[in-house]
Amino acid sequence: MSNTITHRIYDFLKEHPPFSFVSKDDLLEISSQISVLYLESGKILFSQGEKPPGYFYVVREGAVQLYNEFKSEKILIDICDEGDIFGIRPLISTDQLYTLTAVVSEEALVYQIPTSAFGVIMQNNKGVENYFSSSFAAGVRNPYAKYSKQRIFDSGEEYLKEDTDLTEVQTVKYNQNIITCFVDTSIQNAAKIMRDNRVGSIVVVNGNQNPIGIITDRDLRNKVVAGDLCIDCEIKDIMSSPVITAHADSTAADLQILMIKKNIHHICITENGTPNSKMVGMVSEHDILVLYGNNPSVFIREIKRAKEVTQLEKIRYRAEQLLKKYLKQEVSISYISRIMTEINNAINIRAIELTITKLANKGKTTPNIKWCWLALGSQGREEQLLRSDQDNAIVFEDVSEKEYKNVKSYFLDLAKGVTEILNKCGFSYCPADMMASNERWCLSLKQWNEQFNTWIYTPSSKAVMYSTIFFDFNPIFGDFELAEKMADNIYKSINNQESFLSFLAKNALESPPPLSFFREFMVEHNGEHKNEFDIKARAMMPLVDGARVLTLAARIKGINSTIKRYDKLAEYETENKELFEQLADAYEIVMRFRAMQGLKHNNSGRYFRPEELNKMQRLMLRNCFRPIKELQTILTVRFNLKMFR
Repeated sequence: MSNTITHRIYDFLKEHPPFSFVSKDDLLEISSQISVLYLESGKILFSQGEKPPGYFYVVREGAVQLYNEFKSEKILIDICDEGDIFGIRPLISTDQLYTLTAVVSEEALVYQIPTSAFGVIMQNNKGVENYFSSSFAAGVRNPYAKYSKQRIFDSGEEYLKEDTDLTEVQTVKYNQNIITCFVDTSIQNAAKIMRDNRVGSIVVVNGNQNPIGIITDRDLRNKVVAGDLCIDCEIKDIMSSPVITAHADSTAADLQILMIKKNIHHICITENGTPNSKMVGMVSEHDILVLYGNNPSVFIREIKRAKEVTQLEKIRYRAEQLLKKYLKQEVSISYISRIMTEINNAINIRAIELTITKLANKGKTTPNIKWCWLALGSQGREEQLLRSDQDNAIVFEDVSEKEYKNVKSYFLDLAKGVTEILNKCGFSYCPADMMASNERWCLSLKQWNEQFNTWIYTPSSKAVMYSTIFFDFNPIFGDFELAEKMADNIYKSINNQESFLSFLAKNALESPPPLSFFREFMVEHNGEHKNEFDIKARAMMPLVDGARVLTLAARIKGINSTIKRYDKLAEYETENKELFEQLADAYEIVMRFRAMQGLKHNNSGRYFRPEELNKMQRLMLRNCFRPIKELQTILTVRFNLKMFR
């Protein structure tokens, strides 16, 4: 083959995966061995049941259709166009027969690539291997090629200059030289032990070396030096107990999130991860900070100390820069969403505290009753990566008729102040006014239970729509027991009205399909977003709604996250384990993609033009959409939805 043709082939292939993962020299060598086929429409390249030859194909121009022939029928499976690979059976095994028939549907220019030239490359190149495993497997496992030269979701924009390797999945090297004392040690002696060993903390243990408490420099300063207790008192009078513990196999991400949630700076590592076993080491916040560099717990502390709304706004912006870095480094979405959830919740909590103080300064005191602030929607599902619009509510305990008006008036004032602060922080007001500042969504426990019962027992289209939003509530401030009672009531009512689940399942099927028959992205045909793809309505909501109704049907409580719901369903239904794992992966990918689109364009990331995506991005998203159809089939059969059609 002439050198000119070789370079033309090389120039084309290097722009398309998996060839984009191959070194220049190797790809030039492969290009020199490729045959160029000019094929007319109707030409059959290979047929189902034939033994594969020693090559596979790439479409340069035109189109090739792949059919599954069953009896006398030909079922169109896929259409391959520019850059698509097909006929890869000989790369897998020369002993297996073709399972599809390939027919040229438009006059085509096709590259025929010898497997002998490419096989070695595939074996020695993880990027190529990952491409084939993720692109042509039945599902969407192995979604991220961290070790490839081209990241699947890399937009080409350098979000941050740092390219630090984030190690959130690593275990932390814990300190095994732990200074301890027994519970009857005096405060003075404990302080001397800390001084002599030059440590800032000491763990209180029992005779079996099980941790029962911990004392830090801060405890000595705040409780002893300040004059509350004498130095001769026993250490048990100032120790923090019970001790927060973890297993030695815990990842850095697990330990960091545990510190954030518990507002602590040290975690004891024990043999079985519980306080009832021997302590083997200690991990401090400093250890995590050294590993990560930019510690989200710093943001949490700054949020808790914030006095002005402008401070909260700046912290949330900085957290967004951290989000960009995590996405750039392809950190798992599960970890990212947990971190961003803790930051968003902390901002909500601080907004509530600042508003309570502001109302108190005006002479309005918080009613002496139980109440709880609830996050709804994406925040309630712990999936709010970007600053989307607000969805929240308030529940308060039942009060007398005489008290009700004043109690509700206070909480509406509180909600108005909180939603104003959140709006200033970039969390816009809900266009549908599904916020606690709306008197419809600031109710007593009895009223909430009555409202849920109304939706469940009389499931109109609007009732089902409200259910999809309010059933994903998550308590973030106040008395969480009220939220638990609300959840108990929902499950009790569903037990008495099983048919309600069919209405929820039907709603889950009403989202428009993501792909056309020919696997093109289904774009909007008119309006502001004409010719754009709506990833929320066509991909995310079917996955969210499907997970919700299936976990409700399985009576799985306490899990709102879509990914966690599918993971739990995979445990419950082993016969559908693979599908649920694929659905969890699919949702992780679309979450990541939307977040990166939103950060790139400074918007919600909901709409984009398919032609702006590279080949790998289009392929990965298409693969994500495959299991949605299987999910909808399960919903149709399980909830007998044919009766609705």
